[in-house]
Amino acid sequence: MLSRLRKKNLHQWLPDYARHIVRRARASRGDVTHILFAVCDHYEPLWGKASEEVGRARVDAWADGYAALAAMYRDADGRPPRHSFFFPGEEYRPYFLDRLAELARHGMGEVEVHLHHDGDTAETLAPKLTDTLDAFARHGHISRGKQGYRWSFIHGNWSLANGRPDGRWCGVDDELLVLHRLGCYADLTFPSAPDPCQPDKVNQIYWPTGDLSQRRSYAYGERARVGTHYDDRLLMITGPLALARKGLGMRLENGALTGDDPPTAARVATWIAQGIHVEGRPEWVFVKVHTHGAIEKTAASLLGNGGREMHDALHAHTKDNVKVHYVTARELFNVARAAMDGKLGDPSEYFDYIVAPPPIAV
Repeated sequence: MLSRLRKKNLHQWLPDYARHIVRRARASRGDVTHILFAVCDHYEPLWGKASEEVGRARVDAWADGYAALAAMYRDADGRPPRHSFFFPGEEYRPYFLDRLAELARHGMGEVEVHLHHDGDTAETLAPKLTDTLDAFARHGHISRGKQGYRWSFIHGNWSLANGRPDGRWCGVDDELLVLHRLGCYADLTFPSAPDPCQPDKVNQIYWPTGDLSQRRSYAYGERARVGTHYDDRLLMITGPLALARKGLGMRLENGALTGDDPPTAARVATWIAQGIHVEGRPEWVFVKVHTHGAIEKTAASLLGNGGREMHDALHAHTKDNVKVHYVTARELFNVARAAMDGKLGDPSEYFDYIVAPPPIAV
């Protein structure tokens, strides 16, 4: 039994999952619940070492097909589904970013930063990120602040802050410091279970604490709560992680949308049931799921039957006292910060609370 647990790395996150079940039972929501739904896409047009021609076809599938799906749905604010394209800097091609800009201009998404890298140091990583930000900004993507770019991040291969046991696919122990210094306000890499990079921080929005120059510093943190926030570090926003029923057995639910494991009504219910929130504001429920949406089979699902079932299931939860809001990663962060500052009422009032929209979306 112990060997099976370790093979799936359950020992890394089951302890906090047990604590989460207790936390969830104790949380008491108000009269109105707001579900903040974000799809964060590790969007890799050149996945599998594809040719540029294949990459173009993959981007075209979304640029041409997403509008048709989005036209079928509106949230409580009258907005269509919004997709966060975490685009890998190493796959930058002007055509790809221009096509995604078409979706951003029509309110269907925003582009953020994804990066696969290996064997780096803080000194070699910073220029890669700066070049990526400059490139994306030329197409109108990436928010701006008084001190420069403002952006969110998902790490390639899950290995944030050199988090893999073998040290591959990063190399930068102090990566959280590098990211924050360059304007990153939030990391949305996790959950990654059953990958070994998964921390024992389950179904939480939290601030990393301790020595942020150390490897896997994201594994330690203080839960985000009303009345407390930090401006000297980025925020960790995690998605649903749970053990859920599947037939007569159990499944690991980590919020990953794939062609082989598409969204279903049962999965949507599990995501919402985790009740991820800023402590003290349980009526604002954060649902962040992730995908590798450029892959053909996954794209066909999300732009077709899988996407329709997901949005139909979301709206089936809508009642007089439950509202669904489609949000981007940036808006998710803004609402979390508003909650920490004690804001009340409808979270749609705070979609641009701290970080403004990127120029292309204004």
